[in-house]
Order: sequence, then structure tokens, then C-alpha cells
Amino acid sequence: MLIRVGHSPDPDDAFMFYALSAGRVETGLYRFQHILQDIQTLNERATRAELEVSAISLAAYPSVQESYALMDLGASMGDGYGPMVVARRPMTVADLAGRTIAVPGTMTTAFLTLNLLLGPGRFAYKAVMFDTILAAVVAGQVDAGLIIHEGQLTYRDMGLERVVDLGAWWKQRTSLPLPLGGNIIRRNLGQAAIADVCRLIRQSIEYGLRHRPEALQYAMQYGRDLNASLADRFVGMYVNEYTLRYGPAGREAVRRLLSEAADAGLVAPVSDLEFVG
Repeated sequence: MLIRVGHSPDPDDAFMFYALSAGRVETGLYRFQHILQDIQTLNERATRAELEVSAISLAAYPSVQESYALMDLGASMGDGYGPMVVARRPMTVADLAGRTIAVPGTMTTAFLTLNLLLGPGRFAYKAVMFDTILAAVVAGQVDAGLIIHEGQLTYRDMGLERVVDLGAWWKQRTSLPLPLGGNIIRRNLGQAAIADVCRLIRQSIEYGLRHRPEALQYAMQYGRDLNASLADRFVGMYVNEYTLRYGPAGREAVRRLLSEAADAGLVAPVSDLEFVG
């Protein structure tokens, strides 16, 4: 059975799927094809149920819940850290009202969390590719930028100032990690295949954690502007115990985020939030 797996071209996803892509996991009856695209594109493809397995922004899950189940693995959790808003000069959160902010896509959890912080309609935004946001801020094309991935570690190198860390804000409010991304699997594969694929992907994550230098060397090719030390730090931020299993805190974090977002009218309610595998 062909299993097409969509994930982002960044170090943490590359680290997670290294063992599968390099043949370090025996896949038996399944053949995995890896499709690397930015998270906004993967979110959009999920609305059309194009791939058997995909990384997804947790913010996008309500719109695909009928076709996909949320896998109990592959989570990217910001435990006291996460996407950031940066600007050319020092600013406060209040200063962001009415400003134009570059964002990495309107279906991303970063964008959802920014709306929870500032309030829907309280700021203007410009959706651009995530890896162009820092340059857009530096060039003055926007007032501020909402950064994800490795930009969280490199923005200071471009002379930018942090306005707010959304993961830290969420942790202070809720005492929970901020659930940014997860993996989904198409429901029509059936229970047996779902269980098998979840097991194989978990084995890939476990292999990377056990053979960190090997997996990190592979992931480095996706670490734009990251040296080995920063790439290792970035992977450590988003591939951890939550990635193997959400656990009680991770599950509660997802429920809390999606519940608050639904109450604010930002996403549809999730009727039955389950974690498969």
C-alpha cells in the first residue's frame, strides 16, 4: 500500500521522518513516499484529503476532521516557547493593534494564536511564505512578522526585536504547552492500516531519538541559516516526549486551544477529538 506522507521541509520534521526515508525502518506491506511542502500548502491539501498522512497545523484540524483522524504522535509542542512576533524596533503587544503583520498562512496555528492574543480583526495581515517573513520585516514591507520554524532562533541576527512569544504567552495563561502541529491520517485507510502506519512512524521518531547524530546530520540540510548547534537546539525544541505521544498535558492543550478558538468563532467545533495509534 502506498502511503504518501506530507511534511514540512524543516529540521524537526526531517528528523522525525529520517528513519523512514532512509530505510532504517522495515515497512513491510507499506511503501512510503515523502512529499515536502510548506505547512500552509499541506493544510490546504488536507482540506481536499489528497494525502494518506500529513503534517498539519492544529488550527486546521477542525476543517478536515471528517476525513482525517489525529495521530497520537508527531506533535510539535511549544512548551513555554513558540511562534514569535518580531519588529524592526521595540514594540509592545498593544502597539500591534492596527499594524500590518506578515504571517505564514491563515490556516496555521501561529495565526490562530495571534488572533486569540490580539482579537480577530484587530490587526491587518499579509500572508507570505514563512521563510520570507524576516526579510519582509527588515525591508519595511510590513510593520511586524509572525515567525515560525528556525526564524525563532535567527531573528536577532537580522537586527530584529521580539514583541511577543506566543508560546510563552499561552503557557502563562493556561500552564499548558502550545500545540502547534500534528500528524493526521486518512480515516478511509481502515483501522488495521491506521494502526500499522502509526506504529511505523513512531518507530521512525524513536530511531531518530536513539541515533540523534545520524538523524541530525540528515535534518541539517533543511536548517536554513542554522549551524549544527542551532539545528540541534531547534530539533530538541520540537521533537521530544510530546512527539512520541501527546500524553495528558498534550491532549488537554489541544482541547483547550481548539475550544477557545471555536468559542471565538475562529474555527469550527470539533465534535469528537480522538488520538489514534
